[in-house]
Amino acid sequence: MTSPAPRVRVLVLQHGLGALDYRAPDALALEPGDIVRVPLGPREILGVVWEPERLPAKEVPAEKLRPVLGRYDAARIEAPLRRLVEWIADYYLAPPSAVLRMAISSPGALDGAREITEYRPTGVLPGKLTPQRLQALERLEGRQGLVSELARHAGVSDAVIRGLVKCGAIAAVRVSADQPIPVPDPDFHHPALEDGQRHVANTLVEAVRAGGFTPYLLDGVTGSGKTEVYFEAVAEALRQDGQVIVLVPEIALTEPWLRRFAARFGCAPVAWHSDLRSTERRQAWRAAASGEAKVIVGARSALFLPYANLRLVVVDEAHETSFKQEEGVAYHARDVAVVRAQLEHCPVVLATATPAIETRVLAERGKYVHLTLPQRYGGAQMPSIETIDLRRHPPARGRWISPPLLRSLEETLDRGDQALLFLNRRGYAPLTLCRACGERVNCPNCTAWLVEHRLTRRLQCHHCGFVTPPPSACPSCGAEDMLVPCGPGVERVAEEVAQLLPQARVAIVTSDTIWSPARAAALIAAVDSGEINLLIGTQLVTKGYHFPNLTLVGVVDADLGLSGGDLRAAERTYQQIAQVAGRAGRGAKPGEVYLQTHQPEAPVIRALVDNDVEGFYQAETAARREHAMPPFGRLAGIVVSGPDEREVIETARALGRSAPDADGIGVLGPAPAPLAMLRGRHRHRLLVHARRSADVQAMLRDWLAAVPVPSSVRVTVDVDPYSFL
Repeated sequence: MTSPAPRVRVLVLQHGLGALDYRAPDALALEPGDIVRVPLGPREILGVVWEPERLPAKEVPAEKLRPVLGRYDAARIEAPLRRLVEWIADYYLAPPSAVLRMAISSPGALDGAREITEYRPTGVLPGKLTPQRLQALERLEGRQGLVSELARHAGVSDAVIRGLVKCGAIAAVRVSADQPIPVPDPDFHHPALEDGQRHVANTLVEAVRAGGFTPYLLDGVTGSGKTEVYFEAVAEALRQDGQVIVLVPEIALTEPWLRRFAARFGCAPVAWHSDLRSTERRQAWRAAASGEAKVIVGARSALFLPYANLRLVVVDEAHETSFKQEEGVAYHARDVAVVRAQLEHCPVVLATATPAIETRVLAERGKYVHLTLPQRYGGAQMPSIETIDLRRHPPARGRWISPPLLRSLEETLDRGDQALLFLNRRGYAPLTLCRACGERVNCPNCTAWLVEHRLTRRLQCHHCGFVTPPPSACPSCGAEDMLVPCGPGVERVAEEVAQLLPQARVAIVTSDTIWSPARAAALIAAVDSGEINLLIGTQLVTKGYHFPNLTLVGVVDADLGLSGGDLRAAERTYQQIAQVAGRAGRGAKPGEVYLQTHQPEAPVIRALVDNDVEGFYQAETAARREHAMPPFGRLAGIVVSGPDEREVIETARALGRSAPDADGIGVLGPAPAPLAMLRGRHRHRLLVHARRSADVQAMLRDWLAAVPVPSSVRVTVDVDPYSFL
């Protein structure tokens, strides 16, 4: 009598399912980490073989087990990455299968070498040039990809792209799915580091050489050369034939970084982000898994690639809130990067000019090694910062630029220098109001105003993406010509500049205009050549860029981020303004910064003007400690959402009634979320506040498991939340 084939536990990539047991054919010789094909009902799905003791599964008799259908030999999910999947699932209360999906985000990478058909513009204009076709051709210039990729990048439907293919404006091309990866040369160019930089760089080089996990906070003022310093650690990892992850917060910001990387190492690194074509994602995934890709720069999802020999992790602009993922698995890439480095036994560097309070506290406690670069490179001085009190120097009616700031702009441009105006609001105006009835034009899917984008002649919701042409009459009362824009966005400031400073050569810098590295490269070239002498932008311009001739920064509304009840509001305002101020005076010429404000006495504004970094952080840290807020306490947000408001309210109230009554843990709510409707779903929130030592995850699991939830209602948990909307 033959014994049954051994069973294997497989974590399948299927929403709502965890691990399942299958029969392992002897011929496959399966081991944990193998990527396999398994049956599920009539379908065939992907999964990864897992250690059975680490993931529970429903007990199934051996005779009822279905066999594993096959194994992919392209790569494996090695033990450190499997442990990372488990840690994220446990800490952030996420389904393990959802976390694993981030590690196998390019299923096409599992296939062997092949060719595919892509499409690219031919330069031929179609006879019928609709607005959608024109938008597509403008956005797709120099781009290539699948029909769906081109449509997503251009912001049009697949049908528009297929129509352009049919009329010859876009043509099909056959391409290899695999191209050779350039190898960076650690000795291509040795930069001239100053003494302070060299000392810090040597510390990081020794850490890479020694191996083992050590977290470093690389804390340097803007313009101090942090990038060149950690590049020396990257070079050491390359000399050891190791791999490096460099995380950046915005993919559109990578262009300046890529240029510096190529100048140091002789070629570009491998990029990883959502804007890649499927062939590029496939190639990057395979190259990371094989070890061929030595340096990968990318967005937070680059953390989940299956690296073969990881020797260094770098998080650039580590303070950035965009490292916190809000949708799907809600995790913070900065913290996950530290855990991945720990699991891979390699150093991790958090580089920033404005560290988060959580990071500073860990450095003060000795958990992170604190490395500082207190001076700008090459003798450049930090810019002077002054306030413009809008109560004393208000702009003219209907204007947003005060007379003192306008004079400084005129003087700066007249002497041939460049300037930057910062306002963290996209579009033309954040609100459209009817003067007849007071109606505010809202998104039909969200509790949010529609933002006017005058350059593209549309109203847009920045939460769900809803777009509509501006109405000629009020949607509520029908009054004609009574809709007026309220408040400024960057487009409105640009309109004002065109009227007041007609000699200015302006570029608007937002995610609407700089949506790709290629766009960022064109912007940099235009500024470097002097074609542009005045930038008007959102947070996209607050970091990464180095323009030596930029000597003036004007913050149009320094108070914008101070309201709203967010516990990080002051910290975020400080970081944002300090970063944008750091764009001024980075070359030989001194820089100056003006903050337009109605609250010049506000502590954060005074700290910026006085350059009192330590005083600001000490006061903010003390306030957090007094109220047991992170990092001295713990928070977890719970959002109950669904299409039926009554069901959402009832479920939220049931959760509130059954909230645990435990020492050191408090539950606030439920209450309607500030965004009470998002993408057509009603939303209620609860907030858990606990002492630092509390086992919040265990409490949440037991609590949420005990409350029945209707199938149409979704309960999502955000551990360590950054957004309170």
